[in-house]
Amino acid sequence: MRRTFLASMLAVPAIVALPATVFAQAIEKKKLTIAVGGKNLFYYLPLTIAEQLGYFKDEGLDVDIVDFAGGSAALRAVVGGSADVVSGAYEHTINLQSKGQFFSEFVLQGRAPQIVLAVSTKTMPDYKEIGDLRGKKIGVTAPGSSTNMMANFVLAKGGLKPSDVSFIGVGAGKGALAAVQSGQVDAIANLDPVISMLQQEGALKIVSDTRTLAETDAVFGGPMPAGCLYAPAEFIQKNPNTTQALTNAMVRALKWLQQAGPSDIVKTVPESYLLGDRALYLAAWTNVREAISPDGLLPEAGARTALRTLQTFDPSLQGKPIDLSKTFTNEFVRKALDKLK
Repeated sequence: MRRTFLASMLAVPAIVALPATVFAQAIEKKKLTIAVGGKNLFYYLPLTIAEQLGYFKDEGLDVDIVDFAGGSAALRAVVGGSADVVSGAYEHTINLQSKGQFFSEFVLQGRAPQIVLAVSTKTMPDYKEIGDLRGKKIGVTAPGSSTNMMANFVLAKGGLKPSDVSFIGVGAGKGALAAVQSGQVDAIANLDPVISMLQQEGALKIVSDTRTLAETDAVFGGPMPAGCLYAPAEFIQKNPNTTQALTNAMVRALKWLQQAGPSDIVKTVPESYLLGDRALYLAAWTNVREAISPDGLLPEAGARTALRTLQTFDPSLQGKPIDLSKTFTNEFVRKALDKLK
């Protein structure tokens, strides 16, 4: 009896000293895959920060992040079952619902799209208006991605249909740079640091810019949510603790970014993200910093803006009832914020 009592007493400190990850049994799915399209972009910087600083591991998660050429390809990975969660554009959840597939956003990474539509000064030196793009080739990260959607919207405002141009997938890194530099495309819809690098070369003339909140409001007529983590509604329902752990890590990364200086960013991201130009990468970060969500919450007004934007150029969404409340939830973010208080 005495030996049993002593053994139980000695066991207490050991339990207290165990790391949080030992209690991962509360997490329904510890090992999971996140699909992302263009991980090097500032659009997805919070995801990289959470990974590089070990925030996912701190939550008891073993996360594998798989990078694709664009958001539409990342989405296909989840639909096809090779990934669990998408780090991508919020508006995909609306498109999916219109097709009878229910996906939900659960933590916002960006409160502005950061996407820039610009024409090549090499192939279109005399560009004057959107109509000049008729019959031209526009580079996007991947067909069907958020860059494609943004280009479609700007084209529609200028009186053109998506079918009036040709969209070419160029990725979000060196391939995109080469596509403009070689004259493979006449215009490009892409993000930083790619856009800033091409601007520095004088290779682009900006047509539409959503890297700041003011510019985003001018283009879309309201707040436009951007990068986020979203997943099938069924996954979230079956794995609420896993979803909460993912959200905790991402909100922690967002809070870190609010305090981080440019040099902190450079020290944290992989060298390949700099695309060979550290100074320009830092300058590009300054351009997009306010586009990063400060807290991970998605505003209802932003969801309405996204739906209105998609309806502008997508006939399949015009007049179709969409339940926006099923495309996002702030429940997990609010719990994460309470945890950080």
